[in-house]
This record gives sequence, C-alpha cells and structure tokens, in this order.
Amino acid sequence: MFTAKRSNSTLGSTFSLLELVFHLTARRIRGSSGNAIVGLLSNMVQAIMMVAIFYLFMNILGMRRAAVRGDFILYLMSGVFLFMTYNKTMSAVSGSGGPTSAMMKHAPMTTAVAILSSALAVLYNQILTMVIVLYLYHAAFTPIEINDWVGALGMLLLAWFVGIGIGLVFLAATPWAPGLVGIIRLVYTRANVIASGKMFLANTLPPKMLAMFSWNPLFHLIDQSRGFTFINYNPHFTDWHYALYVGLALLMLGLLGEFYTRQHASVSWGKGGVL
Repeated sequence: MFTAKRSNSTLGSTFSLLELVFHLTARRIRGSSGNAIVGLLSNMVQAIMMVAIFYLFMNILGMRRAAVRGDFILYLMSGVFLFMTYNKTMSAVSGSGGPTSAMMKHAPMTTAVAILSSALAVLYNQILTMVIVLYLYHAAFTPIEINDWVGALGMLLLAWFVGIGIGLVFLAATPWAPGLVGIIRLVYTRANVIASGKMFLANTLPPKMLAMFSWNPLFHLIDQSRGFTFINYNPHFTDWHYALYVGLALLMLGLLGEFYTRQHASVSWGKGGVL
C-alpha cells in the first residue's frame, strides 16, 4: 500500500525524476522559513549588506582608485554576486545529504536528486536576487550599462558549476572524516573572501601577488566577469577556460568519490564516525 509507483518506460522514469527534482528544489527554495519570498528577501539583504560593507571598507582603505573606470557599485556587485553564488552552491551541495542521511531511506529519493535540487535552488535564488538588486539600483539610483551581459551571465553560471564540483568533493569526503572536512571547508570559505579577488583587478597586481591568487578559479571568473561587464577593462592575466577545466576535474572527482562512498556507506557513520 505504501510502495512508490514506478514507471517501466524510459520516458515515464525521466518525467518522474524531473518531477521529484522540481518538488525538492521548490522545498529547498523555501528554506527554513517555509516561504520562498522570505528566503529571496533574506538573500537580497545578504547581497546588499555585503556590497555596503565592501564599499565602506574600500573607501576607508583608499582602494577605490584601484577599481575599474565605471560605476563603482556595479564593480562591487560583479564580484559579490559571483562570490555568493560560488560559496552558496558549494555549501548547499556539500550539505545536500549523503548516502546515510534520513532522506535517502525514502524511495525514489537518491543522492543525485538531492545534489541537483540543492544546486538548482541556489541558482534560482541567486539569479533572481541579482536581477532584482540590479533593477532597483538602475531605477532608484543611476542607470547602469553592462557591456556584454551574456558573457557576464556566463561567468556567473560557470561559478555555479565550479561550486557544484567543489561541493561534490566535500560531500564525498565528509562521511570519512566529518570533523576534518568541516574545518577545511570553513577555512576555504573564509580564505575566499580575499582569494576570490573581489576587491582588486588582476591587471593591477604585481607578478608575486598574481601568483598567490591564480590558483583560484573564482579569481579568474570574477576578473573575467568584469571584463564582460565594463567596456574599459580587458583582463590579460585570467582565463575562464581554466575555471571550466578545474570545474570539470572537480566534478569527475566528486562523482567518483560520491559513488565510492555510497558503495561503502554504513548506518553507523551517522553515530560516531567510520567503523
């Protein structure tokens, strides 16, 4: 009586899977508040507060001169939106639920559905937040002009993709050493506040400092995004292809690690670690 109905056809199974992803994505969009609008407003407040903090910080330290010629607030938002998308996607995917979580005990729920729905919920929230904040700034303060909005949006999607890859790696590793992985994830997230390059341009950095940030795919994406956003900036030292290759490599490693972890999953992991 309580058995989930499953279609035997490929098309029916595909639609059932998509329906499950849709419902779980909608649930994650609503978040802990249980309301999608409240979740969206919370995300908007976070973005606006982060822009305001960096605006004050850069003005106090006199770093505004290092920004690209153009709208300074748009310069900040071009970094903040990618930074938030990357970090929120990584956190959502890494915390989407491993093979021993309670949700995985209910068919037809799978880890793939949990991962995909978590990533899609973040993408939906971030794109909607970005569009609303940009429109409010454009309508209420000063008209903005984006040189190549397709390219800038592409960098945002690529940041989302790389966030999925690193999130999968953390998700696969967490059951084996939850304490250590949690610390590494926290340190990596905090380091990205500086290492992402939100506050400066790659073209203005000396070679020694450039070498300290070039390992980070988010640094490349933010710099490239500013190249698409502003007509006066042409990035010479970053490449979005690097971020794409890193994202693909992380995705493959994460999928392999998640598959291996799922094959060796034990219920006891949730009660004190790996036995």
